[in-house]
Amino acid sequence: MPNRSTPALKVLEASGVPATVHEYELPDRPADGRHAYGREAAAALGIDEDRIFKTLVVRVDDQLVLAVVPVDGEVDLKALAGVVGARRAVLADAAEAERATGYVVGGISPIGGRRRLPTVVDVRAMELDSMLVSAGRRGLQVELAPGSLVALTAAVVAGISRR
Repeated sequence: MPNRSTPALKVLEASGVPATVHEYELPDRPADGRHAYGREAAAALGIDEDRIFKTLVVRVDDQLVLAVVPVDGEVDLKALAGVVGARRAVLADAAEAERATGYVVGGISPIGGRRRLPTVVDVRAMELDSMLVSAGRRGLQVELAPGSLVALTAAVVAGISRR
């Protein structure tokens, strides 16, 4: 594995899980402040969007949960709440997400966060031989088997996305 130091890559290296790191140039950002980091990664790497997953931090009742969903869709907050036995789910604001994970928005990885948060991976990942998630910073993705991600993060697999 290339020597790029992020907590996610350190966890992967220590675990011995086979993974491939993909680095890409960050595109210019639109002036309106709207970003589609996962879609940018797919375009820059020439990879189908259905193989790249974004990690969202969600406040579910009184706890934070990581939702790993395809970049070509969005998290179904009601379904996520149901999976974790909660009544209500809302996306955490950027500052809260960054404090909890130690990563910046657009580079939040489900692996190696500051705090170990409950993780739910969308069932669509399990249809793939390999998937990509952030490796812990913008412009860096890691490709691994979905089962490896689930094992590393002790994730629950459920249908939590919609297109």
